[in-house]
This record gives sequence, C-alpha cells and structure tokens, in this order.
Amino acid sequence: MAVSRSKTLAFAAIAIAALLHSSVAQTTHTVGGNTGWTIPQGGDSVYSNWASGNSFSVGDILVFNFAAGAHDVTQVNKADYDSCSASNPMMTSTNTPARITLNTSGEHYFICGVPGHCSAGQKVTVNVLASTTGSSSPSPAPMVMPPSPSPAPRRALTPASAPSPAPTTVSAPTPSTSPVAGDVPLSAPSPSARTPMTYTVGDSFGWNIPTSGASQFQNWAAGKDFMVGDILVFNYTAGAHNVAEVTSDAFTACTTANPISLDSNPPSRITLTSAGEHFYLCAIPGHCSAGQQLSINVSGAGSTSPSPSGSTTPSSPSPTAGDMAPPSPNSAATVGGVSATAFLSVVAALLL
Repeated sequence: MAVSRSKTLAFAAIAIAALLHSSVAQTTHTVGGNTGWTIPQGGDSVYSNWASGNSFSVGDILVFNFAAGAHDVTQVNKADYDSCSASNPMMTSTNTPARITLNTSGEHYFICGVPGHCSAGQKVTVNVLASTTGSSSPSPAPMVMPPSPSPAPRRALTPASAPSPAPTTVSAPTPSTSPVAGDVPLSAPSPSARTPMTYTVGDSFGWNIPTSGASQFQNWAAGKDFMVGDILVFNYTAGAHNVAEVTSDAFTACTTANPISLDSNPPSRITLTSAGEHFYLCAIPGHCSAGQQLSINVSGAGSTSPSPSGSTTPSSPSPTAGDMAPPSPNSAATVGGVSATAFLSVVAALLL
C-alpha cells in the first residue's frame, strides 16, 4: 500500500511539473502600441522607447499595423538599418497587419522600405532573448521518490493479553463544499476586439485637393472597416491645408462656421472615439468644394475605452485578442481553467 501510494505521489508531482513547464505562452507585441507602424511625430525615439519598455523572447510575435499601400515592413541587417537602405532586405511584407514571429535570439532590425520613411524615424530594433521554455529547453529532471520504509512486524498478542476492542462510533462524513476540478465553472470567453488600426487618409496622395474630385477620398474609404479606437492620419503641408470635423449638414454645405474640431498641425492624428458617421473637410476656402472632404462610417466593435469625441490624441488601446499579455510569471498555472493548486489539492485528497 505504501509503495503504491509513493508511485501515485510521484506520478502526480511529475504531472504538475509538466503542467507548470508548459504554462508559459507566447507574447504578441503590437509595434508602436496605439501609434501603429507609421512615420512617427517624435522621430525614431518613438519606436526605440516602445521597444525598451517591452521584453522579447524567441517565439514572440510582432504585429505591424499600417495602411495598405502607404507603408511596408522590411527586415534588414544592422548596416542597412543604420543607413536606411532597403536594397538587400532579409524579408519584406506589404500585407497589413504584418505578423512576424521572432524565431531566433539576438538583435532584429526593421524599417519601412518606402523612400524617406526610415530616415523620418519609421524604424525599430528589438533585442530577442533566448526562450526559457519550449522544445529546446531541457525537460524537468525526473523526481525520484525515496522508498517507503517497510512497517516493523507487530508482535502477536496472546489471548490473555489482547485487550478487548473498544466500541467505535463512526460519524457520518460532512459533505465537502470545496470545489473540485469538475465543479469549477468555466466562464464563457468574452468577445475579442481587434487591434486598433492606423489609416493614412489618401495613402501616398495625402490630404490634398484631389485630382479626380470628391470621389477620390470616398473611393479610398470604400471597403475599409473603421472601428472605434482606430486612428486617421492626415498628411499635408503646414499652412496649405487643415482638418476640420463637422456635422453632416456642414459637410454637405462645405461650411466650417461651427466645426466640432479643427487641427492645422500636420500630420493630424484623429482617434475615432465614437461609432456612427464622421465628416471631415479642409476649412481653407474653396478646398472642400474642390473635393477635399471625407466621410466615413465607424462601427463600435473596436477599442472598448474611447476618449471624448473629437480627440486628436491617440487614446490608450484596450487589450485585444492579438495583443493580450501572457500570464504573469507569478500567476498560477491552470488546466482547463482550474488552477494547479486546486488540481494538486484534489490529488492529495484522493490519496488520503
């Protein structure tokens, strides 16, 4: 009985060790956070500051959010990174969002290969540490349980000295109220919100008087799925244009007498903080009537923490499915939603 119990305890301990060993998940990092992958307003320090606040390990994933056709993600060596050259790329992705898995340790260098973007600060270096988990890590050393000592032989009692057995009263066991693995309710997963996107209005054409009339910006918006938490970037020459958010009536009449917001500092970054239709135009006389106006429809399935309407400062993104941080190193490992502590308690209870 003692040997069987020792084997069972050894099996349970190895199972728990394997459980804890496999509980660490990969981390998905959204490059630049809510800024996304674009030309930063603060120069290349924006991305270096972002990288210094994160810890990267082999197996982690980088997510680059950018407007299709406006940027790309190019991995280069250090020399090309320093000189902002994309002539000999190790990898280039033009599909957004670009998801890149960090398969090796060491420094990795990424730039935007569109001419002028890297020199304007659209570049990032990440230092990847060797993973402490996964198939390349040594398995936990097997636990050797010391043999249980054999019980000492009992001296047989003669009939004369053997005491009469005392009557024993057995009380009914009290039903246990402690939850076991099968009784722990599993909460339904909450619907995930997608990662906020950054859109450059007009892509490479920017926010200018369109050459093909008002349809040019509406054609740009067609097919895009704008959500709360996304960011619009208006690129234009300072003093030549501006960005005014207006009502539907003001949009139709091309008037900016009472704008909801007005920004004249390029590039203007506007966070979409509420669902519904949003209307933008250039308030410089004659520009709106020449077609420099944009209307978009925003759904409410994006960021769950919107800031006040009309904000031109990116709000902190709510955690999303792609950006969820891994469990804290101090958090307990789980099996199907049940903590390892609870599992071990059940094993111990069965062995008693």
